[in-house]
Amino acid sequence: METSLEVYNDDIEMRSPERQPIKRRKKKSMVWEHFTVETIEPDLRRAFCKGCNQSFAYSNGTKVAGTSHLKRHIAKGTCPALIHAHAHENENENENGNNNMTTPYTPKSETPRRRYRTHNITPYVSFDQDKCRHEIAKMIIMHDYPLHMVEHPGFISFVKSLQPHFDNVSFNNVQGDCVATYLAEKQNVLKSLEAIPGRFCLTLDLWTSKLTLGYVFITLHFINSDWKIQKKLVNVLMEPYPESDEALSLAVANCVSEWGLEGKLFSVTFNHQRASKTSAENIRPLICIKNPGILDGQLVIGNCVARTFSGLAKDVLDKGKDVIKKIRDSVKHVKTSESHEERFVELKEQLQVPSDKVLSLDDQTQWNTTYKMLVAASELKEVFYCLETADPDYKQPPSAENWRHVEALCTFLKPLFEAASTLQSTENPSAVTFFHEVWKTQSDLSRAIGGDEPYVAGIAKIMKEKVDKYWRDCSLVLAMAVVMDPRFKMKLVEFSFSKIFGEDAGKNVKTVDDGIHELFTEYMAVPSPPQSEKSEKADGLSDFDTYIMETTGKDLKSELDQYLDETLLPRVQEFDVLDWWKQNKLKFPTLSKMARDILSVPVSAAAFVDHVFDVEPREMDEYKTSLRPETVEALICAREWLLESGDASSSSAAVVKSEA
Repeated sequence: METSLEVYNDDIEMRSPERQPIKRRKKKSMVWEHFTVETIEPDLRRAFCKGCNQSFAYSNGTKVAGTSHLKRHIAKGTCPALIHAHAHENENENENGNNNMTTPYTPKSETPRRRYRTHNITPYVSFDQDKCRHEIAKMIIMHDYPLHMVEHPGFISFVKSLQPHFDNVSFNNVQGDCVATYLAEKQNVLKSLEAIPGRFCLTLDLWTSKLTLGYVFITLHFINSDWKIQKKLVNVLMEPYPESDEALSLAVANCVSEWGLEGKLFSVTFNHQRASKTSAENIRPLICIKNPGILDGQLVIGNCVARTFSGLAKDVLDKGKDVIKKIRDSVKHVKTSESHEERFVELKEQLQVPSDKVLSLDDQTQWNTTYKMLVAASELKEVFYCLETADPDYKQPPSAENWRHVEALCTFLKPLFEAASTLQSTENPSAVTFFHEVWKTQSDLSRAIGGDEPYVAGIAKIMKEKVDKYWRDCSLVLAMAVVMDPRFKMKLVEFSFSKIFGEDAGKNVKTVDDGIHELFTEYMAVPSPPQSEKSEKADGLSDFDTYIMETTGKDLKSELDQYLDETLLPRVQEFDVLDWWKQNKLKFPTLSKMARDILSVPVSAAAFVDHVFDVEPREMDEYKTSLRPETVEALICAREWLLESGDASSSSAAVVKSEA
């Protein structure tokens, strides 16, 4: 018998000399989406449900139990995890009007066994505590929720209803997770900033707090390799003595060191009217040391355009505060009583007043709301005139003189409102546009001062003093941006300065011309990056290029002079100055680098675009001032970065676990 068996085996081998060893067949049943197999003993393996962790027989020695009993567990609803999933699925179907029920599999079903699949069962998703903590941290950051919410009983109960296995996290846990998310995102920001080809313009926005602590918001403005202007909030630094002359310079020094900006800064702009002249003087030498050769620190701007316009609007409102209070009280009378408002609307319809404006009370911290209130009330003044007789509760209506003053106030506020609205609605407002706005404002104020109305002239005089100061401090920066626009160049500077400075126009034009030539000389002195060996060997004419530069360079115009001498481009409204420089960077290789940096100088230093109408500096809320400074910075900066990405899920999922 033994011999016969050996002959049989030899016969098989002779018939199939090239037969490969038998491989274990890959598991194809859909049940393995819901089960794992674990070895309990050398000859004993059991199947474990991923949902409820219940174990089932699978193999014992050479005996395999099959999968039928596993299918029954997941198809007949005995798994608690799948019961919960089915209930949730059916609930959603009922809400959507879908009453089609899937027929569960049974062994006696007429459906062919081969066609059985568990595709209607919600796949089990393994629970990941770390991922859940990361998502909670992102949720808190993006929606500005308080960190303590993770300890609120309602939140704990809600999370437990979703996932009973979730381990509660403490305030310290989630604080560490938020900081870890910030640090992960910071690495992405650092990497993106390293790829920026030009310099950075830095803005400082100083916030106050009830604890007399200051918070400096530092934003970088730059033009990327695709010639698109962008900005990035990089720091929120707590300053214990915000009114000190050294506070802002310390913040700038920390930012430059932390983000590796040595030699990469172009300008610094403040967004705080109380920033002292000494603060600017302290920053100037810092810029010179960290960025040698950029006009000796002249591009430190004491106040941005947006803050200047808000300051002018505040002056107008302060001058007209008495008449504004009368208008506010009249609007309040109408808006705080339903019967009063109904009577006002009926009266408006009877008088057939054509205005479509709707009355609204103002937020006195936002000057644009006061302007809108005045405009609406002014257009409805006829209704207010008649309201006194139609409504016995309406007392002390504005006089005719009051309404004339309201119209004067609106005349001053309108151009400021339109300019600030451009700042708020435009993603990247142009410095060229605001050069014209400031120049036009100054011209209008000069005419108003010479007018016959004392009330108007008094307001105009106060405003013009501030505009004149702004021109003295910032006209060089705005003018250089105008020069870099091929539609205007030096011509608009010469024309506007003749209107603004009169006999001193020539001196101020020369200041701009000298400044831009000096800046170009400094850019020429910066060595170009060395060419790679590959590019040098491409045509073998690198020596010829050197020869041409040495023999003809002295007779050639500089790029700047060549650019200035060329004919102005037509003044079309839909003109992209950055795209023009992108297309002409080969023609003006050095000048285009200078233009890139000049055109990135921001006209608003407000940390957030919706703050351009602020009457007073922003105040950090009490909750954030109770947190550690590092946590405040992490929450605010990470929120901006996550929102900028457009999809928070694209952020890094790496979370550094914190210790409670």
